Amino acid sequence: TYFGNMAKTLSGRRKMTSFDRGINVVSRLLIRFMLIMVPLVFLINGLNKHDWLQALLFAISIAIGLTPEMLPMIVTTNLAKGAVNMARKKTVVKHLNSIQSFGAMDVLCTDKTGTLTRDEITIERHLNVQGEEDVSVLEYAYLNSYFQTGLKNLIDLAIIDKAAEESVTYLSTGYTKVDEIPFDFSRRRMSVVLKGRKGETLLITKGAVEEIFQICSFCIYDGKTVPMTDELRAAAVKVADGLNADGMRVIAVARKRNPSEEGVFGVGDENGMTLVGCLGLLDPPKKSAASA
Repeated sequence: TYFGNMAKTLSGRRKMTSFDRGINVVSRLLIRFMLIMVPLVFLINGLNKHDWLQALLFAISIAIGLTPEMLPMIVTTNLAKGAVNMARKKTVVKHLNSIQSFGAMDVLCTDKTGTLTRDEITIERHLNVQGEEDVSVLEYAYLNSYFQTGLKNLIDLAIIDKAAEESVTYLSTGYTKVDEIPFDFSRRRMSVVLKGRKGETLLITKGAVEEIFQICSFCIYDGKTVPMTDELRAAAVKVADGLNADGMRVIAVARKRNPSEEGVFGVGDENGMTLVGCLGLLDPPKKSAASA
């Protein structure tokens, strides 16, 4: 199992770091130098002075002198000093050998959600295709999140909270739920089908930007439903990229009026939709997180 593989990895032998390899290279170099010098000193001294016992003792002393006995202590002392400096910056070092790797790296990858951030998603922007704040984007997203079945995730709760803040929650009283097309990881979107007071049917879909753009043939531009041209699609992509550049997670919202006859709704109805706009979501950083 995946858990078993993870446990095996954690309990296995630790891989050598670049620091370990460097120490081994220096040690091997000194040992090779010693293996070359000791016989040479022994032979040269013995041949010159003809005192082979004295030559042997002198060669042994040379070998002892070339042995890096103090190297481990010197290395450990320097690493310990680095660990103390890290502790002053409120960083705990569990393995001294990691000090060198820590100092040599250019990019540090760390968990973000719940570690650097508060794990509390908020809706920061709701933009239309033109990149303008448009409350209708929030309204359609709210209807989707409000009427979906099951446990609502953090995104749905953030949308509902923002709708309450913008005073658009009254919209839910004008619709009744007819059907739902659940989220799955292949489509990366979910839809609800609603019926209005006049009997009209409305399919509202929200999800990943790429997947929503793929099923949209129209978009709302200047308050009108117009065909999704290459220029408008590029404009919508630019809006989403702008939100991403600001550090936000982006989801798109689309709608479709009277998608099909009541009772036969399915994934096949998620086509020829009208793009409403994009939502920019942000997980605020913790107060304890250092500024990037």
